[in-house]
Amino acid sequence: MFTIGKLAGLASVSNDTLRFYEQEGLIRPAAKSPAGYRLYDQESARRIHFIKHAQRCGFTLAEIRELLELRGRDKACRGNVRMQAIAKKLQIENRLRVMKAMSKALDQLIAECGNKTRPAKECTIIAALERANLTMRGQ
Repeated sequence: MFTIGKLAGLASVSNDTLRFYEQEGLIRPAAKSPAGYRLYDQESARRIHFIKHAQRCGFTLAEIRELLELRGRDKACRGNVRMQAIAKKLQIENRLRVMKAMSKALDQLIAECGNKTRPAKECTIIAALERANLTMRGQ
């Protein structure tokens, strides 16, 4: 059994992170010490590693909670988990497309900017961003 500090050290997270995970229902203490300290078992350590790895794959805490719930359901199958992973991958690919479009738009603005010594108030980047702001207000 581990105290919160020991578990935090083993999992390379802060005590506050563990308290938050507990508050969110992602982990729970296995027992309490005679002094009233929360004690965690190896399963808690395993779940924290699972959470951290899932976060690195782009899953939100809500999605991670769903994955953990699927793992615990008798009737859940690999297909359920696979669908979650496919949905996350599509979401990430869409974000990448949006970010590439943003990068391309910035490249175009930077190329149009040209003369670095002209006053900032005449900057084509600022003008383009102001036009975009006005266009969005009209919608």
